[in-house]
Amino acid sequence: MAITRWEPFQDIDLWEPFSWQPMREIERMQQRMNRIFDRLMPTVDREVFGLGFVPSVEMEETDQAVILKLEIPGMEAKDLHVEVSEDSVSIRGDRKSEARIEEKGMLRSEFHYGMFERVIPLPVHIQNDKVTAEYKHGILRLTLPKAEEAKKKIVKVKLD
Repeated sequence: MAITRWEPFQDIDLWEPFSWQPMREIERMQQRMNRIFDRLMPTVDREVFGLGFVPSVEMEETDQAVILKLEIPGMEAKDLHVEVSEDSVSIRGDRKSEARIEEKGMLRSEFHYGMFERVIPLPVHIQNDKVTAEYKHGILRLTLPKAEEAKKKIVKVKLD
């Protein structure tokens, strides 16, 4: 087998912005970028297909528990579905869109609506039957007590 030199940028054409056809070069670059983004996020009619939003997460580990916070504004606790196994947490919900009245002149909305599901792997095993939850001001806070074998035990070693 022959050894060949790897040239990762060999398929990229030299871009000459001041050539006699600069607009054509810019259009080609834009088309290539659009293809890259289309591969990463499949779209239907320029809307993201199948994704509502993905809640942001903060995770903190103490000696006794893992504290998990999810940012889920604009929902009620009854609309959230939380399942906890000993090594992961799954949160699902559906943020309903508000009825829009066109005569009020809505020009732009950046709010995300729709179904979401987030599965978060945990760094240690937990006691899933002792999890407590609180939902206040759009933040879901889960306190996940560690399983006994996951707690950091300090053992004094006797020296002879």
